[in-house]
Amino acid sequence: MNEPTRIVITGFMGAGKTTVARALAARLKCAMLDLDDFIATREGRTPQQIIDTDGEPRFREVETEALRAALNHNAARVIALGGGAWTVEENRALIEQYGCLSVWLDAPFALCWSRIASSDAERPLARSRDGAQKLYGKRRMIYQLAALRVAADEGRSAAEV
Repeated sequence: MNEPTRIVITGFMGAGKTTVARALAARLKCAMLDLDDFIATREGRTPQQIIDTDGEPRFREVETEALRAALNHNAARVIALGGGAWTVEENRALIEQYGCLSVWLDAPFALCWSRIASSDAERPLARSRDGAQKLYGKRRMIYQLAALRVAADEGRSAAEV
């Protein structure tokens, strides 16, 4: 019997990837994995701490190693990527190689920013609205490479998405 397809959710920070992944996993009665949490467990440091200490290029290497490990050994059928994971070509290739369905959670910047600004989480790549908006614009073109686009706006709950 074939294993069910894994679903990998991508999108900008604050789009609701983890929340939607949890709701989807509950609905499918399967395990989910948040890649940022998985990295923190493996490395003993949060992604933000790794970026602040070692820089974003090193973090992206760590992220790719963690994604590979998750795809190789983790039973999770639903995976929430970090906001920048999909922008790395090697990560997209891994996701395709493992036969995952890539889903872009497309949320408007204003919604993402309101969540970022109201969150206690540190986001070194979104320390200012202008910087975050530029990053959002650059990443949108890459998010569009996902197999499926799902609109996520303020009026829809995670279960509805």
